[in-house]
Amino acid sequence: MRTEDRLPATEERRPDLARPRMTRTRFWLLGTTLAVYAATVIGVLTTSWLVKLDWQVMLFRPYKQWPEFHTFLDYFVVMGQRGPTAVAVAAWLGWCCHRQRTLRPLLVLGTSLLLLNATVGAVKIGFGRLGPHYATTVGSNEMWGTGDIFPSGHTANAVVTWGVLAYLATTPVARRVASLIAAGFAFGVGMTTVYLGTHWLSDVVLGWAAGVLVLLALPWLEPAMARAEVLLLTLWRWVREHRAPAPVPSGRPVAGSQLAGGPLATPRAARDDELPARETVAVVRPVGAPGRGPDGRPHHPVRQHTVRSERTPVTPVGSRRPPHADRVPRATAPFGPSAGRGRTAAGG
Repeated sequence: MRTEDRLPATEERRPDLARPRMTRTRFWLLGTTLAVYAATVIGVLTTSWLVKLDWQVMLFRPYKQWPEFHTFLDYFVVMGQRGPTAVAVAAWLGWCCHRQRTLRPLLVLGTSLLLLNATVGAVKIGFGRLGPHYATTVGSNEMWGTGDIFPSGHTANAVVTWGVLAYLATTPVARRVASLIAAGFAFGVGMTTVYLGTHWLSDVVLGWAAGVLVLLALPWLEPAMARAEVLLLTLWRWVREHRAPAPVPSGRPVAGSQLAGGPLATPRAARDDELPARETVAVVRPVGAPGRGPDGRPHHPVRQHTVRSERTPVTPVGSRRPPHADRVPRATAPFGPSAGRGRTAAGG
């Protein structure tokens, strides 16, 4: 089997990125950037004319010469701040990932920012250069202090964050346009930090070189990013498969399968200290006996009711008036004038 057949699917779609070639243009660009980087560091360490230029620009105080631009440049310098720019570019590249069905754009952005933080952060802490507002001695390079401005992080971040868009462009025209826009942002952010007095001019030059070196190193990291993409997609599929809900069996489950672990499980013998389980016994009631309904109230059986017209009429017997001790029945009551006297005498 050939080596090309063992490459992941992402590398098969991009055979030119699996093995980056060192073209003549890239070779000269890499060599020139490394030379500028080394010359800037050496010039600052030896307190050469570059440090004198730094002090001349700092004492000129551009923010006092053109104060009308101060408000606008305070907002424009955010284009080089790592947090807002990373969120904005990540949102755009996330949409590109969804449209292209690949994680490569976000992996390129994450790899470039990680490489930028590792390289630029280490150099910042190592040199410890103080900024113009915290300088102590006129004409000195202000190295080996407690500062962290050499190289300029805003400038390097502007080069990398906006340069990634040009690196990921799919057509030559789009790549040229994106490169010009990224170069404009990087140049503007670097000169804005000099105008505001937060960086020396040499900090900005070294920040430009550091950002370009990060972009030039990305083609050599493409195979690692392709393997990371395959690993992340495999892990995502595994998580989706294991988080899927279990299929619900059709029909009513068997009681034995829920209590004893399966339909064929044997009943467990009761221990000595365990009470025997009670079995539900159906109670048979005689016909017509009252029972209990679902709500706990007594339930009487249905009775046969007859229509009023079908009932047997009942004729009352005797008088409806209640009996009284002084009252004489009508059948034995005398008639005539002596009737009243009799009742009076009886009552008297």
